[in-house]
Amino acid sequence: MNITVYLGANEGNDPALKQAVQELGRWIGESGNALVYGGSRCGLMGEIAESTLNAGGEVTGVEPEMTERKTKMIALGDAFIAFPGGTGTLEEIAEVMSKVSLRHLDAPCILYNLHGYYDGLKALLARMIEKGLSSPERQQGIYFVENLEQIKEILQKLF
Repeated sequence: MNITVYLGANEGNDPALKQAVQELGRWIGESGNALVYGGSRCGLMGEIAESTLNAGGEVTGVEPEMTERKTKMIALGDAFIAFPGGTGTLEEIAEVMSKVSLRHLDAPCILYNLHGYYDGLKALLARMIEKGLSSPERQQGIYFVENLEQIKEILQKLF
């Protein structure tokens, strides 16, 4: 399976993030899956690519301009994971979330909620349901996880 991972070209200041990215990359490589990512060799992007390659996995870096890049990364992916990141990561995963909720994309959209990073987004999605602007059915396929084991469980259940 091709696993598209959205994450930043910066490392951030939480060492647990780098460790979690490396752990996911190792698992992708060791499990025979392939990584699709933004193509940078810097920061967290570089870490996940290197970890996947070192574990014997395939890596596809997508580097065209933003709109073309987003389209290609979605087309290549079977599952989508967003690590904590900046506004670019948010924009990319928001498009995937929208496509999943509209049923234009039949794939899991997983937000790696390391140390509660995506708690605000999780609360916003719940508020959309509360206000009648979305529904639990529309948000099926959007998952918030705390660790790699939860990612594995979701992917094994669906694939």
